[in-house]
Amino acid sequence: MADAGVVEELLRRVERADGGVDSLDVASGLGEEHQLIVGAVKSLQALGDVISAELRSSKHWALTEEGAEIAEQGSHEARVFRSVPSEGLAQAELMKLSFGKIGFSKAMSNKWIRLDKAHEGGPRIFRTVESIEDQVREKLLLVQTGSSSELEEKEKNELKKRKLLSEVSYWKGSSFSTTITKQEAELTPEMVASGSWREKKFKPYNFEAMGVAPDCGHLHPLLKVRTQFRQIFLEMGFTEMPTNNFIESSFWNFDSLFQPQQHPARDQHDTFFLADPALAHEFPQDYLDRVKRVHSEGGYGSQGYKYDWRIEEAQKNILRTHTTAVSARMLYKLAQQKFTPVKYFSIDRVFRNETLDATHLAEFHQIEGVVADYGLTLGDLMGVLHQFFTKLGLKKWVEVGNSGVFRPEMLLPMGLPEDVSVIAWGLSLERPTMIKYGINNIRELVGHKVNLQMVYDSPICRLDS
Repeated sequence: MADAGVVEELLRRVERADGGVDSLDVASGLGEEHQLIVGAVKSLQALGDVISAELRSSKHWALTEEGAEIAEQGSHEARVFRSVPSEGLAQAELMKLSFGKIGFSKAMSNKWIRLDKAHEGGPRIFRTVESIEDQVREKLLLVQTGSSSELEEKEKNELKKRKLLSEVSYWKGSSFSTTITKQEAELTPEMVASGSWREKKFKPYNFEAMGVAPDCGHLHPLLKVRTQFRQIFLEMGFTEMPTNNFIESSFWNFDSLFQPQQHPARDQHDTFFLADPALAHEFPQDYLDRVKRVHSEGGYGSQGYKYDWRIEEAQKNILRTHTTAVSARMLYKLAQQKFTPVKYFSIDRVFRNETLDATHLAEFHQIEGVVADYGLTLGDLMGVLHQFFTKLGLKKWVEVGNSGVFRPEMLLPMGLPEDVSVIAWGLSLERPTMIKYGINNIRELVGHKVNLQMVYDSPICRLDS
């Protein structure tokens, strides 16, 4: 809003005048700059039909919005001249400037610059004079300070033709008042109940106005830490495994990992079994036969478990209990081609039928790393783990995962070469996140008890390196 004193004085002068007032006369009478009066008029017009205004071009002159910009910053042609350095400027670069197109033609007409079309780097603009006099700006400054009489009519008309000058006179509007009443922006229930809305003046609706921007999305702390873990793996040269199948067969989740069918982890107390579809039917038959043999009879230097291995148990569908089932699939796929060393990782959700407490949920995220190469040993595993956890930088002793070397009874039935070893390790995503964000109860991180404000306020996680 413009200065209240100027606004009220303008209204009083309009009230006293029968045929309206001239903005330049008001500016001169108040000893103020003309642009201040123009601003007061625009403020009044924003309130509704308080006053009306019309442009005139026969008596007094005033700067348009573009003219006011030039009076402050200089004409387009002068700004073009100032933008051209001594070594010249590419025409394409100049045309990117807001004043480039208009200023270029005017500056060329004034012979302030020249265009070298034969330049090897493309058309280039160079100065042709050392300095210039920005007469357009000087003329506009005369008008702005109330000295337009010093300009000839021809000069004024030239500025008018460029839409830099006009004249404004102001008249009483249908809602004219010499006092400013704040208009209401919304109709409230209280106004409706009391009937006070009848005496209120409301701002007109602006259907072109943009609505309030919605709040942007926020990343959950788990997603932030997951991104950091993923970056660590990628920096170490690992390739991410596809883990989009939450449902697995017991064969890939247990049997292929050389876990016996009578193992307690395969009970309903620890694993979620599917009712529909209850069974899987498609397996690589040769590989399935080798897995059955090593479980029930032994082989590859192992005596096996010596039990009656049943396909019905292997067929049972479950919610996967670890992403190592995906690692088994990837290693089997690797064995079906000429072997090359690989480094895999995955970060995804797994499910276990556990009792819920402050540190356990029935579903959580597992982070897994797998390396397959010739002659790997426990020393290699320790070295990789040292590098991995150094990058992680938890700085706190806590049990976060397990690691080891896959058994030959698992790898050789897949068809991997005998001198290939596979080292692997895994940890949860939730526990490191709880450590980084100081959360003691996992139910405050995942589930219906999550405080959404915590999600909004949590900064981006930066794991210490």
